[in-house]
Amino acid sequence: MAYTAIDDGSKNFQTTLYTGNNDVQVVTNTGNSNLQPDLVWLKNRTDARWHRLLDSSRGTAKNLYSNEDDAEGTESSLTAFGSDGFTLAADNGTDGWNENSDAHVAWQWKANGGTATATGAESGNNPAYSVQANQAAGFSIVTYTGTGAEGDVTHGLGGKPDWILVKNRDESSDSNWVEWHKSVVDATADNGGYLYLNTNAQDQATSVFYEGDAISSTVVAFKGGNQNTNKDTIKYVMYCWRSIKGYSKFGGYLGNGNADGAFVYTGFKPAWLMIKMLSDDSNHWMIDSVREPVNPAGNKFFYADASNAEVASDKSLDLLSNGFKCRAATGFHNDNGARYAYMAFAEHPFVSSEGTPVTAR
Repeated sequence: MAYTAIDDGSKNFQTTLYTGNNDVQVVTNTGNSNLQPDLVWLKNRTDARWHRLLDSSRGTAKNLYSNEDDAEGTESSLTAFGSDGFTLAADNGTDGWNENSDAHVAWQWKANGGTATATGAESGNNPAYSVQANQAAGFSIVTYTGTGAEGDVTHGLGGKPDWILVKNRDESSDSNWVEWHKSVVDATADNGGYLYLNTNAQDQATSVFYEGDAISSTVVAFKGGNQNTNKDTIKYVMYCWRSIKGYSKFGGYLGNGNADGAFVYTGFKPAWLMIKMLSDDSNHWMIDSVREPVNPAGNKFFYADASNAEVASDKSLDLLSNGFKCRAATGFHNDNGARYAYMAFAEHPFVSSEGTPVTAR
């Protein structure tokens, strides 16, 4: 059996850099493969601006913001998802998606080209839903309408998710991004606790998920009435990922507070990495291999839960052919005894489908 079925991570995920021009512009991806994105996450690198997430299920003018609890915005930041990139609308000058002369970054994932792979009408307490899934790459986008009662939502991955993000699209007040990760474990909560993507808070002690095997190979089961996940008549979006050997990995580790820090094996050379401390308040820390193509990485980073411009600071970490190695004693990824969760996507697998090892950075 081959080590991996995905030799080129850029078929399913890419980081692309562009310079804003305050006018309509086509952004073309530069990876080894063409990528028609279904989830586009935009961030202005130069100025403090909100993160923007758009997807092909909700449409080009439907913005969500990872650093805020706001409802879905209708700014026309994108006008099209292209066959190898996307088209940006003109920016008003301070919106953050295409500001003149500013540096920007776009992280992009492939699902199913905007076409649903499964749909379902409301059935009893189970919400009506639409799913577009890329099972080979372990990613799905789910839109559903809450019922206010305990109910199942189909995720379409073909296996149990390892990382889930859920956002209330209709309401702004206290509508946090619910973030479930396989490494977030709390003995007092069914199926473990969870995080809020839009805050730096440590893992929550309660659960929004139904008792028993609430997160399975087919569904996510939500408790009823929770504003963040399943309030009656409210529209939601849910992004789901599961680990795919040689392409994506979601796990946890312990920091050691040492410059000779923890090594985490992923089985591939990471192209994108987000780390979150679970045992204390700490930002969602994001890096990628395009903005920092040589080691040490981790010195140009963002916080997913804050609007800061790209931060330049010595938070050294090496991206290796088979994982990552912490090279600094820092709270973002290597405090002594701290628990961390990570989310990573590949540039290349450690070993190709033909059994050939890849080179290090």
